[in-house]
Amino acid sequence: MNAAEDATHTLHNTYSLRGAKIRDPLAWSKYLNQAIDMWGDEAEVVYSMHHWPVWGNEALNKHLGLQRDMYRYINDETLRLANHGYTMVEIAEQIKLPDAIDKHFSNRGYYGSLNHDVKATYVLYPVWFIGNPATLHTLTPVDASKRYVEMMGGVDALLQKAKAYYDKGGYRWVAEVVNHAVFAEPGNQAAKNLQADVLEQLGYQAESGPWRNFYLTGAQELRNGVAKLPTPNTASPDTVRAMSLDLFFDYLAMRLNGPKAAGKHIVVNMDFTDTGEKYSLEMVNGVLNHTPNRQAKGADANLQLSRDALNNIVLQQTTMKDAISAGKIKVTGSETKVQELMSYLDSFEFWFNIVTP
Repeated sequence: MNAAEDATHTLHNTYSLRGAKIRDPLAWSKYLNQAIDMWGDEAEVVYSMHHWPVWGNEALNKHLGLQRDMYRYINDETLRLANHGYTMVEIAEQIKLPDAIDKHFSNRGYYGSLNHDVKATYVLYPVWFIGNPATLHTLTPVDASKRYVEMMGGVDALLQKAKAYYDKGGYRWVAEVVNHAVFAEPGNQAAKNLQADVLEQLGYQAESGPWRNFYLTGAQELRNGVAKLPTPNTASPDTVRAMSLDLFFDYLAMRLNGPKAAGKHIVVNMDFTDTGEKYSLEMVNGVLNHTPNRQAKGADANLQLSRDALNNIVLQQTTMKDAISAGKIKVTGSETKVQELMSYLDSFEFWFNIVTP
């Protein structure tokens, strides 16, 4: 059996800390149960991506069964406790896997962690609001931190008290408290140094690789700032070519700076000469809508182009202006309106602050 990444030698992420849609542990468990039902009597080897095989039918079924039960337990126990009124953080603190699951080597949290997988399951169902109205409309981290620091008697007093907890090994509490000092006074290097020290200690203790990486990356930023390293190109030519036009225009709309575009109205028709596809784009009310198989009457501009010309713009191998000048894109109507539309699209920095405002 090839188990893909559904039954590996670690507790997987039902939520990736790097950012992704939450995965459903109940469905995960049910698919593993289905696999056992379909092939459990026959299979002699099971392997997963990035992991080594499990040999022998008995060991294989034990491995799959414990993985199945782990994801099911995470789902069902989270929901059971939520129905008792416990909040996301409270549930994540009190859930412990049964020994039979927890002590099996392949179920340890080397990659995912029980704590953040439980939190992800909670958010998958009851979402973020815990019912306490005090949490309904909280201040921003910077605004709240300034007030916390003031109430604690200032940054110096806060750091002195936090250092006492640090010396006693209260690292989780120190990280939470000193974070307020860092956000209240981001230029205070003493605060950043203490926060870096505590994140480093938490990193040393982390069983999960991603947790350790985040802790140590945070410590690095606090001590040295955000390094402006070379930016990887996440949009490969193959990926861009594989995108449907509908997906591409959704991506374009996500980049539109709504506040800047609000009050502006631009309509552009696009006719793709090589694929025969036609789209109408309308920027209105700070959003960019697109409609397939349509050419709007009275559009501000009409573009004739190939999909390859569009790909080259997405891959930053050329610009819209240069493509028009080179005859790769033919425009009837207002070229100025096309350029205006493009001017409202944001570009994103790959590197950004994590533990500092």
